[in-house]
Amino acid sequence: MVRNTFSPRIEFLGLMLLALLMVGAGLGLRQPLNVDEERFLGVALEMLQDGSWFIPHRAAEIYPDKPPLFMWTVALFVQLTGSPVVALFLPALLAGVVATVCLYDLGRRLWHRRIGIIAALLFLASYQTYSILRVGQIDGFLCLWIILAVYGLVRHLMLGPAWGWFYVACAAMGLGVISKGVGFLPALMLIPYAYAVHAGWSGVTRMPGQGVRWSLGLAATLAAISLWLLPLVVMVMLQADADSLAYVKDILLRQTAERYTKAWAHQEPFWYFFAEVIPKYWLPIVLALPWLVPAWRRQLAKRDGRTLVLLGWVALVLLFFCLSSGKRKLYIYPALPGLVLAVAPLVPWLLHRWFARRPRARKIFLGATLLWFVAWFVEGFIEPVRDGLNPHEGIMRRAAELTGGAELALIDWREGHWLFARQPIVHFGFQSEVTVDHAAGWLRSHPQSFALVPLRELTRCFQQDKARKLGETSRAEWFLVGSDADNGRCGGEPPRRVYRFAWHSPLQ
Repeated sequence: MVRNTFSPRIEFLGLMLLALLMVGAGLGLRQPLNVDEERFLGVALEMLQDGSWFIPHRAAEIYPDKPPLFMWTVALFVQLTGSPVVALFLPALLAGVVATVCLYDLGRRLWHRRIGIIAALLFLASYQTYSILRVGQIDGFLCLWIILAVYGLVRHLMLGPAWGWFYVACAAMGLGVISKGVGFLPALMLIPYAYAVHAGWSGVTRMPGQGVRWSLGLAATLAAISLWLLPLVVMVMLQADADSLAYVKDILLRQTAERYTKAWAHQEPFWYFFAEVIPKYWLPIVLALPWLVPAWRRQLAKRDGRTLVLLGWVALVLLFFCLSSGKRKLYIYPALPGLVLAVAPLVPWLLHRWFARRPRARKIFLGATLLWFVAWFVEGFIEPVRDGLNPHEGIMRRAAELTGGAELALIDWREGHWLFARQPIVHFGFQSEVTVDHAAGWLRSHPQSFALVPLRELTRCFQQDKARKLGETSRAEWFLVGSDADNGRCGGEPPRRVYRFAWHSPLQ
């Protein structure tokens, strides 16, 4: 192996540049395509337009599912770049760069510089890194706060005492909570750490008699959370309206504890992550598990606290999500940095074991590794071209052309209809019990308006021969109808709520 002659500064900058290239490949070509990307970009743009910063809105209706920090960040990048479709992907890109250099620095400090480089490269080689950090979703942004918290905790628990880094970690967890509720996950690292200290394992820092300092960490977490929660509570108390009070109850209770214990979507069995996610999304690390597991067992037998804390934390994160009935493949991504740090110091030993007497196999392995990185880089440009434009964009553009920009009622709609709307829209609640009957009733009382209706609901209330097909999405074929298409078979009951919205500057 060639001896590394670069300085830590050059390595740091080189890995930062590599992360920018790998995660940022295709930036500028990507479009908001899935419902999460449409939703979060739309909420951020509506914040910029209407100033609803503390209570997010979706087409003038309160959006209660997530805290607002991610949307704030997207809005900030929209202001800085002037390009919403670029701004949406920048928070995850920032997280990827920060995670790469943090893992490098932790590997360097815990072991040595070579291990730091390996840790950074393992992170950038992981399948899940690209499936998360190249999309405009909260989980990529959450990675930023997770890695900052992990970095601060490792600096304190294994390389400390470093109380400043501990408080940084706690504040990062608070910011993670107001990005997505599970931002507290790095705190689970304190459980294996406490055991390692109590059992006298090596590689961890003992800090007896520091109860006050430890408790200040909770204060730092709460202070970070209060950046959003305190103004929200004050605003809701001053307004005292039913919608704002319902939002606070929903975001603090239903979207946290209830969603974890009684998930109403994405229900999967306990073993889902082990059977469906880890074998694919934690490639290539999983391929080395037959050698890694015995090596970890030997490290634990030597009472290596670093291995215990890192693997213990990964196991606790997996257990946390396995115990919830609601599971998605991206949920376990916060555990990946801890796994990478536990794997990295064993890689030199693995390479020696595999290739010490097989120089040709070693060259093949290095070539395959390079090809793996090149393939992911190229895929960054191929994927957005392959995916093409969001079909909602064409549907809403055609709707505006055919209606002359008249008011458009939405039934059974998705966020893409709202995000790409080019005319005033009206709807009756995103998750409420709204049927095509409401659209028929609305058009009778507003004959100058039009409605966008999916094919599966169309013929119950409208004549299909008087409807105009606008296009298809993955969920439905969409048709435009006016009051003249009413077939008279629907009661036309009035909706409970009516929401109106229009973009000042439609998304281009």
